[in-house]
Amino acid sequence: MKILFIGGTGTISMAITRLLAEQGHELYLLNRGSRKIDLPENVRTIIADIGDEQGTAKKLEGMEFDCVGEFIGFVPEQLQRDFRLFKDKTGQFIYISSASAYQKPPKGYVITEKTPLENPYWEYSRNKKACEEYLMERYRRDGFPVTIVRPSHTYDERNVPLGVHGNGGSWQVVKRIKEGKQVIIHGDGSSLWTITHNSDFAKAYVGLIGNPKAIGEAFHITSDESVSWNEIYKAIADALGVELKPYYVSSQTLADMSNYDFIGSLIGDKANSVQFDNSKIKSLVPDFKCEISAHEGIGRTVRYILDHPEYQNDDDEFDKWCDRVIAALDKAKEGF
Repeated sequence: MKILFIGGTGTISMAITRLLAEQGHELYLLNRGSRKIDLPENVRTIIADIGDEQGTAKKLEGMEFDCVGEFIGFVPEQLQRDFRLFKDKTGQFIYISSASAYQKPPKGYVITEKTPLENPYWEYSRNKKACEEYLMERYRRDGFPVTIVRPSHTYDERNVPLGVHGNGGSWQVVKRIKEGKQVIIHGDGSSLWTITHNSDFAKAYVGLIGNPKAIGEAFHITSDESVSWNEIYKAIADALGVELKPYYVSSQTLADMSNYDFIGSLIGDKANSVQFDNSKIKSLVPDFKCEISAHEGIGRTVRYILDHPEYQNDDDEFDKWCDRVIAALDKAKEGF
């Protein structure tokens, strides 16, 4: 098939790019070309800033696709632009939304695609819901061939999945664990979470491409495995060969003591115990099965980062914030 990805080199999309290339599809990535990454030889890049709609339209003149995948659309205005660009150019438009848009707090711990989209805590999630609503309106009114995909916490070899981290990503937490420092974990670490390796996610996503039964439908794609945050952080320590030293702080306290958006990312997402029912995606992609466990995937990621210094980006601001929070809470405990 002839496929275009808007983006195509991110955490979620890179594994899909590699899998489609391996299968021999004609794949184009539309991006600014600013991310230096080794792409398969048969993947072609269209250098463009999609924010420049006229310039992008010129680059796409005379081109049509079996599928267009949108990985970097976060607000409805961007999807309105996509509709104008691709309404007559594609047989399918797959939009990456987010499972964080599901109802918070959840009324039940098992999430299906029928779970309402209602997250009052995180603007990011509300914007994703608004994007979905716009696209489904275009499907109903204009026949725009939309498929919506909702990832949960998908990760790759470059970033360890975490609950509490700074703006610099996961390395500073890995470094704290490696150095034997205390590491902040939200709540008591016992809530259940689902993490999905991007190579597993890719198998289900690719199975939706060109599938007429996927048009006008929404699917989440996650692992069936649920693990506690204690298990996630311990897997990091195990990969490093050190002891984990957890420091537990309630999600609300973290939100109150920080300029980081822990209201959205924790209270509106990761602090909630959830399990995903993947029956719907498996009904269309019956061979889909996640093969990389959380412990194995985290171990792979930690080892990869240790072997690639370019991903060891220190975040001194977050490191100092952790020390301040731990010191302040320890002092408060002394008063009781």
